[in-house]
This record gives sequence, structure tokens and C-alpha cells, in this order.
Amino acid sequence: MLELLLCSLLTIFPDYLYRRYVQGKRLGKEITLYSAFFELRWGIITCVMLTVGLITVIFYNHPSTSSATLYFRTVPIVPETNGRVAEVYVGGISGTIKQGAPIFRLDSSAQEAAVEAARRKITEVDAALVVARTDLLASEARIQEATSAYQQSVDELQTKQELMRRNAATVTVREIERLQNLVNGRQGSVDAARAAKDGAEARISTLLPAEKASAEAALAQAEVELSKTVIRAGVNGHVEQFGLRVGDIVNPFMRPAGVLIPEGAGRKAIQAGFGQIEAQVMKIGMVAEVTCVSKPWTVIPMVVTVVQDFIAAGQFRGGEQLIDPNQTLRPGTILVFLEPLYEGGLEGVTPGSSCIANAYSSNHDEIAKPGTSAVRGLVLHAVDAVGVVHAMLLRMQALLLPIQTLVFSGH
Repeated sequence: MLELLLCSLLTIFPDYLYRRYVQGKRLGKEITLYSAFFELRWGIITCVMLTVGLITVIFYNHPSTSSATLYFRTVPIVPETNGRVAEVYVGGISGTIKQGAPIFRLDSSAQEAAVEAARRKITEVDAALVVARTDLLASEARIQEATSAYQQSVDELQTKQELMRRNAATVTVREIERLQNLVNGRQGSVDAARAAKDGAEARISTLLPAEKASAEAALAQAEVELSKTVIRAGVNGHVEQFGLRVGDIVNPFMRPAGVLIPEGAGRKAIQAGFGQIEAQVMKIGMVAEVTCVSKPWTVIPMVVTVVQDFIAAGQFRGGEQLIDPNQTLRPGTILVFLEPLYEGGLEGVTPGSSCIANAYSSNHDEIAKPGTSAVRGLVLHAVDAVGVVHAMLLRMQALLLPIQTLVFSGH
């Protein structure tokens, strides 16, 4: 409507002035309701053409959308394991919480038993280490005993062999063989005692430390599982829709306990969806303006910081069916992130609020180029200037939005 009024001032109104003061035709006389189109046909046709062109230029170079929302991220409150709630630390349905603060605790009887079993295993290994050191001392004593017996049998064998060498009749061959067998047997006893000592040393230095390390690892794992029974806040934020009570069963896949909204969520940027035809116009750094339902009668200056390179409507997942483009019900939009031009610009805007956004093209750099002609510069100046019309429309929408919401929507 504003574009039509503006164009009529440049077309219909001059045509009427020409008819009135040059041709002498007056309203209600020569120019009536029935003859107005014929008398002012040139102005009306030119007005329609100019209005259509102006609207096209405005909406293409200064795009607008009502699909703008202050999205915010939520974190579901779920445990890592199934369990029954034993204690709840958050009172009420909602509340502020700090990072690391406990939210609720699951029944931890099984986890506590596993921790105690792991600790007992470490104690058992320590006791086995003490016993192994005692066995090592006993092995050393057995080595000493076997060595003494072996040396005694060797000395006796050498004595009998010397007697046999001097007088063969005094010692029999059978006696020598018996003593030789005795020496061999006691040599085996010495080797067995030394092997037992080596085994005790290997048990002290290798086996038992490895068993203790395994027991400590099992204890650490059991303590981790025990810590999982206490669900804590990962970030500073606000707990919402927390209806968990003692005795409830919580499942990480099917039943979250509530929602944690991180601190500052929805306070940084507005996500807006602009039409696909404006993909070549939307650029990072464009100045924009928004007005939101939760903060009426306020126009917030913004700047475009991110323009997504993909349109969500064209995504697909690999499967067993072929894709039919005709199944796309409606075309997608270009996702654009708008951040406040000034610090604190989104203060007072409730996260999740619906907004209306305008973006304004700027051709200043193109106009300032040395190779830009005067005609092109004039056209680009005109394109930038008509952005004022869109800015006026946004302010009219901001003015009428509360009235439309409260009165004409059947509130």
C-alpha cells in the first residue's frame, strides 16, 4: 500500500494536475467515478507498472521475512545408565543451577558393592604380596639347605673315589654308583629350590603388581560407574520441566528427567529464513532490522553474520527408496544468522520469540569503484534509497503487531 501511494504521487497525481489545469477538467464534472479510468488512464497504468517494479526492486534487494526466531539450545537431563531415582536435589519444576551441581541421584547399591569388591581385591593382592615375600625367604632357606646337602654328598663321593683309587678292595663299585646318584639327586634339589626362588621373585616383581594394577583399574572403573549415579549439570543454566521424583525409573533412551537450558542461550543471534530467490543478495555484513513479538514497538538493528550455503529442503538420507523431487511439499529458505549491531541489543527479547526481519543491500562499494558509470551509479543509489520504504513498512508492522495480536487475532 505504501508503495502504491508513493507511485501514485509520481504518476496519477501529475496526470490529474494536467487534466485539471491544462485541459480544464474538474472532479465531479468531466472527471467522475465512471470516467476516472479513461481520463487518468496514463497515470493509472504507469502507476501500476511503477508499483510492481518498485515492489520487485524493494523485496529483491531488501529482502524481508516473518520466519525469524530466536532459537536456543536445550540439553536433555538424562543419566548414562538405567536406574531408580534415590534422591532429588532440585526443588520444584524449574530453577537455576551451576555447572557441576548435582541434579538427582540414582540407586547405587550395585555400584557401591562393585567398589567394595574392587577394594577387597586390592587388599587381597597386598596380602598375597606379603605372603610371597615370606615364600621368598623360605625359598632362600631351602636353597641353603639343598646346597649344604649337595656339598656333603659331593665330599663323600670324592672321599670314596680317593679310597678306591688307593685300594680298590676297600670300596665297592656299587657304593660309588650310589653316591653318584645321591649327588645327582641333591643337585636336582638345589635346582628346584633355585627355581622356586625365581618363581617367588617373579611373583613379587611381576605377577602380583600386575594383579594389583588390574584391581586398581577395576576399582577406578567401579568408582566411575558409581559417579554416574549422580547426575550433575554440565553447564551453568536453568532447569525446566523437571518433574522427577524419588522412586521414578529413568531410562537414557526413553525417559529424560527434564531440560537444561544453558546460560546465555538464545541471547546471541536470530535465525531467519529468507526466500531462495534472494540467495544472490544475502551477504555477510548486510545491515538488518528486526521486531519481535515479545518486545513490541521496538526495532532492533542487526547485522548478517552467517549465510548458510545449503537449503535444508534438499537434504536426504541414504536408503532403499529413490528420491522424487515432487515429494518436496514447499521450497526451503536460506538460513541467515543475525546478530545485534550493538551490545545488549537482544535484551528484553524472550528466547524462542518470533520476529519479523528486514535486510538492506548496500551498493556503496560498487558505486565508489572507478569503473562504475554515472547511470549505473544513479540506479544503484536509487536501489539503496528505496530501502527506506521497507524500513517504513517494518516500523508500521512493529506499531500494528500488538494490535493485530491482541485485537484482530481473537485473543
